[in-house]
Amino acid sequence: MTLEERVADLERRLAALERHRTEEPASPPEPPPAEGDFWALDGLKARLAGFGAERGGVLYTGSVRLPTNERYDWQYGLPTEALLGRADGEDGEDRGDGDWSDASDSLAALGHPVRLRLLREILGGRRTVAELTALDGLGTTGQAYHHLRQLAAAGWLHSTARGRYEVPAGRVVPLLVAVAIARA
Repeated sequence: MTLEERVADLERRLAALERHRTEEPASPPEPPPAEGDFWALDGLKARLAGFGAERGGVLYTGSVRLPTNERYDWQYGLPTEALLGRADGEDGEDRGDGDWSDASDSLAALGHPVRLRLLREILGGRRTVAELTALDGLGTTGQAYHHLRQLAAAGWLHSTARGRYEVPAGRVVPLLVAVAIARA
């Protein structure tokens, strides 16, 4: 890493720390939406009706600015039939890509507290192996590499340069959605 890259990285991390210190404490969660507040859901229903998806669907979306000032806007949706793999749900015959086993590796990679911590630290701006292995509670350097490899194999991380990791842009919002789901 060049001196300029190191200085830029330190400045970005310092700015994130200063923002975090001056922010107001987190407020309690919002109450459930009142009737008529389901604008995203209403939009999904209208869109699905236009495609003839009578059984509904699932949508997740997000607009995220990380402590590093990187911004990610993302959305993804599927009709219920695509998720369950059934064309009509009447006869019980599997007619689609409803095999959920292909999601097991991706979900399993998130099922370890050290891996979740690594992802959170990387989203927060710690991107190099040296920065990550210096953190308390991550185990040995070998253990940290093991977890990083698991996350990379599942697609939650990729290496941008030797010893430097980031969450791929298309995985930032899904990762935060997975964490939000786990907290719900």
